[in-house]
Formats: sequence, C-alpha cells, structure tokens
Amino acid sequence: MSASSFAVVADIHGNAWALEAVLGDLERRGIRDVLNLGDCCYGPLDPGRTMELLRERGWPTVRGNQDRVLLEAPDPGGVSPTLDFVLGELGGQGVDWLRSATVPTVLLGDVLGCHGTPDRDDVYLAEVVTAAGVRLRDPEELDEVLAGTDAHGVLCGHSHVPRLLRSRSGRWVLNPGSVGLPAYEDEAPFPHAMVSGSPHARYAVVEGERGEWSALHVAVRYDVGAAAAAARSRGRDDWSHWLTLGAVR
Repeated sequence: MSASSFAVVADIHGNAWALEAVLGDLERRGIRDVLNLGDCCYGPLDPGRTMELLRERGWPTVRGNQDRVLLEAPDPGGVSPTLDFVLGELGGQGVDWLRSATVPTVLLGDVLGCHGTPDRDDVYLAEVVTAAGVRLRDPEELDEVLAGTDAHGVLCGHSHVPRLLRSRSGRWVLNPGSVGLPAYEDEAPFPHAMVSGSPHARYAVVEGERGEWSALHVAVRYDVGAAAAAARSRGRDDWSHWLTLGAVR
C-alpha cells in the first residue's frame, strides 16, 4: 500500500449497500490503496455481505471499538438483539476473520491510522463531549492527545463526522466520516448526537508526503432505502431514521 496516495474509510457498520457504492466510486477514480479505520460489521443491516466484501479486498484495517465488542462478546444469548444478529450472521469463521484482519493502529510513513485516539478506540479525537454538548478539540488539546505519537498526521474514525483539523504544532487530524451510518445518538460520556447532515456514504482521499498532505472528502449516493428497510425489519427504527436523514431529529 502506498503511503503517498490512498483512500480512507471508517465506520461501515455492516452497511453493505453503502460499501458497494463506495467501492464503485473508488474504482471510477482508479484508487486501489485503501485504509479501513474500523467498526466494520456491527449493526442491524448486512454484516455478512460486508464481511465478504472486506475479506475479498484485504485492506489494512484498524480494530474499532465495536469490532472489539464483537471479539469480546459471549455466544449469542440475549445480551443485545443487534449483537446477537451480527454474531449469528458472521458465525465463528467471520469473527475469526475479524480478529485476524484487524490491528489497534496502522502506521503509513508519517501518518498514523487509529479508530478513536491513538490510545483509545472508544474516545473521540477531533471532538470533546461535555454536559453542554459536543465541541471540537482546540489546537492545544490535539497536541496533548497526540503526545504519545511522532506521526505528523493522524487518521481517525469513531465520531462518523468528516473533519480536517490542525494542531498548534502543525499536525493534522482527518476523519473521513462514516461509510455506513451518517448519524447516531449515544449516552456516554454524556448524552449526545453525532450527525453528518445527509444520508450519503462518506470516505476521504489523501495525497502527499513528508508532512505536506491534501485531503478530499467524498460523499457518495447509494440505496439508502434498502439499508433503512433492513434496519426497520430488525426492530431498529432509530437506525432507519439516522440512515434516511443523516440526522437524529
């Protein structure tokens, strides 16, 4: 995989319809090298087909927090209907593939790929959640969070919102947005929502070397109705709403 020009995807969440559209767009652009920042299959959509598409391509893949949930989960047994559904669709071989195909971080030259922060897969890098809401990290905070890595650029996912930030020392942080889930609500560490504002499948293309990089955020149309219908059929009207609007209200 080239460290000077490649695509970045994240947070597919079992949305095979969105992933197939992104694959088509990558082919049209002639892009072969892709880094996957994790949370591949978890969701009430089509985790089995998603797994097959990813396994066929063998992209370097970071382990997301919900990939980790699947790897640490007990056998299906009522902990969560969505968790049980995903584990049932993947089967033991699928979980084994996820375990072998994912790593905590990926280093490409002077660029580090992680899911959340370099140290935590369940903490936002570009954003901070407080009791008052969600805000962007300021440039000084970014340098503090990135103090443990020498990478000049950091690629992250987890929040599902496309971002491109610069730290006080000149490091850059890119979130490509989510391929498969453009909005969601969460309760931790405080109740909050993350929204991209549209139902498109998102990814990014980065180019450059030696600290000089450019980034293109890409939004791709796909059959949102099919994905939303799959969510509704599995009792997840919340996912159906998020998928359809790219918003939570």
